[in-house]
Amino acid sequence: MHEMSLAEGVLQLLEDAALKQEFSKVAVVWLEIGALSGVEVEAMKFCFDAVTRDSIADGARLEIISLPGAGWCMECASTVPMTEVFGECPQCGSYQLQVTGGTEMRVKELEVV
Repeated sequence: MHEMSLAEGVLQLLEDAALKQEFSKVAVVWLEIGALSGVEVEAMKFCFDAVTRDSIADGARLEIISLPGAGWCMECASTVPMTEVFGECPQCGSYQLQVTGGTEMRVKELEVV
């Protein structure tokens, strides 16, 4: 389950930010997760809760912001929505799509004490 290592990475970001910005507790974390990122949201929530025990984010609420997948079709020269990485273009049926969005995962915002 790679969500565990992702949650550990998020905690490291929170701890680094706490040192730089001098806060002692995280109340809420807003995390953007793209539809094509390969991150299972429920597994991420579970792992976040497990990883943050006895840390500055212990008990913090994790808010997930879902980002849609998008791609560029080389056949019809259109930006199209994507629900899977190797799917077909919804406009022309081509499989020559280049992913342009929805693969990211990032901490967007924090509420701290």
